[in-house]
Amino acid sequence: MTDFAYEHDIEVRFRDLDPLGHVNHAVYASYCEQARIRYLREVLGLTADDLPMVVANLELNYRKPVTFDDDLTAAVAVTSLGESSFTMTYELRAADVVATAETTQVVVDRETKRPTAVPTEWRERLREYEPSLE
Repeated sequence: MTDFAYEHDIEVRFRDLDPLGHVNHAVYASYCEQARIRYLREVLGLTADDLPMVVANLELNYRKPVTFDDDLTAAVAVTSLGESSFTMTYELRAADVVATAETTQVVVDRETKRPTAVPTEWRERLREYEPSLE
């Protein structure tokens, strides 16, 4: 079980809905992205110019539909830290857990466009914020 020290409220917009009145499945990835960017801003102090990374993997598991009137929260944690990548786990909640997700980000050198080491400063901050990281 993942402990989540970080949460971000997400507004469900009318444009997020499909013809049945549920949030379209593809929008869940955007919700995760929104929570991921907030986490990186608030925990690592990064700006849009400081995000030299790509999402190398995304896995989403849907449990319940989300509707326009739902209060949605994304819980986020970094659960694994590699040499040039790190994994983030998400729980999207509207009263109950409505979806879970996992992304793997790879840090990329802006000049060479090749994977590069996760910066030492990021590692230190992540380990402070996420005690379960070793």
